[in-house]
Amino acid sequence: MLFNQENVEKMNVKNEILSGLTVALALVPEAVAFALVAGVKPLVGLYAAFLVGLITSILGGRPGMISGATGGLAVVMVALVAQHGVEYLFAAVVVMGIIQILVGILKLGKFVRIIPHPVMLGFVNGLAIVIFLAQLNQFKVASTDGTLHWMTGSSLWIMVGLVALTMMITYFLPKLTKAIPASLFAIIVVSVLANTLDLDTRTVGDIARVGGGLPQFHIPNVPINLETLRIIFPYAVIFAAVGLIESLMTLTLVDEITDTRGRSNKECMGQGLANIITGFFGGMGGCAMIGQSMININSGGRRRLSGISASLFLLGFILFGANLIEKIPLAALTGVMFMVVIATFEWASFRIMRNIPKADAFVIVLVSVVTVFEDLAIAVGVGVIVSSLVFAWEKGKRIDVNTYIEENGTKVYQIRGAVFFGSSRNFVESFDIKNDPEDIVIDFMHARVFDHTGIESINTLTEKYKNLDKKLHLKHLSTECYAFIKDAKEIVEVNIIEDPKYHVALNELG
Repeated sequence: MLFNQENVEKMNVKNEILSGLTVALALVPEAVAFALVAGVKPLVGLYAAFLVGLITSILGGRPGMISGATGGLAVVMVALVAQHGVEYLFAAVVVMGIIQILVGILKLGKFVRIIPHPVMLGFVNGLAIVIFLAQLNQFKVASTDGTLHWMTGSSLWIMVGLVALTMMITYFLPKLTKAIPASLFAIIVVSVLANTLDLDTRTVGDIARVGGGLPQFHIPNVPINLETLRIIFPYAVIFAAVGLIESLMTLTLVDEITDTRGRSNKECMGQGLANIITGFFGGMGGCAMIGQSMININSGGRRRLSGISASLFLLGFILFGANLIEKIPLAALTGVMFMVVIATFEWASFRIMRNIPKADAFVIVLVSVVTVFEDLAIAVGVGVIVSSLVFAWEKGKRIDVNTYIEENGTKVYQIRGAVFFGSSRNFVESFDIKNDPEDIVIDFMHARVFDHTGIESINTLTEKYKNLDKKLHLKHLSTECYAFIKDAKEIVEVNIIEDPKYHVALNELG
């Protein structure tokens, strides 16, 4: 069973389809903009949004999540396109998909669960800021020499007014009725108003023409040799990493909002297959889109039908509805995205900053900043590394060693805490090897040995006591650790019956 709610709640077909229509309208300018960022034609981005969105909606592991061409991938694609051309990009997208499928087959998607919550908060806040900053470009116009500068005069006030009207409709309409998604109604109202009054404001058509035919099968026109693989493979690895991180973290966010659970490994394979097909049909590849996913969820989309309908509507726009879509004011879509920013940003993070450890607060800010100024993959990597180092430092300080002498003269060391690379030095230095009696017992009843460094610290103690002809006994040590202790048969006494049994997370939930 994939989702409890899918099997209990009756699907609202109207909400799913209308939500898909809203998402499709928001996908158009985003796909066009990201294609231009990557240095390719707008249709390359639109085809990617259609194909990736459709395939992941059908085969992915998270119903209700929207995928397509994204800014996170576009910014790392631009270098490959600039140096080698768009055909190499298509080839790299195919390899990217193969890598993502392998990640799913190897069930590595489950490792998204090790990402700490402060990193998740930083990721969400950082992406909200990135989405906000991207919308500010809509308030700029190009001069005769191609440089962008801020709008002034009436054009600016019209833009601000239409954006504000869109946001007001999106905010207040759900308080009156939920029969139609607020974002869709806002786009329709603002579009009718702008075209009826012939307002001087930029539209989707001012960015690029969105009309075209069906995507055609196309084998990337690159030499099939090791030199080509040498060029595209490093980019493909980066594309795959960025795409999977953004997709799996968006999956986790949607899980929390909908109180359901997606399947991370299935999502990896769905994304991979989608990118392979997209690469062969002239698309720039893609991954989950947090902004459009939030629009879908907030508009009532919960099932696969919403994502499928969004993709089909987008294809319909490309084939038949380009003239209508090109008349939509950018202000309307900008207002919708501003509401997405407000809904996405974790405003509670400001409140909890005073109540959480300073290290966690630092990680939230760090990941947000790196997401804005670098990219998502680097930000998450930095956040996980910093969180791990903080954890190791704190855990390393929390190892307690209590001692007492038994009636027979044996000295017992009772260990409490985790023995691993962060605490191994404190652990070894807690023993008075020279002054200890000939019989020593180390009791691990309330301790755990977590890594090879911890085992080596035990080996160090056994060697030191052995060199002084003293007998060392280890009690309540797990059998896994016992197998690694040097000369264990001669110097170790282990109580097998009371040994703790360590359990490892299985792959079923991956």
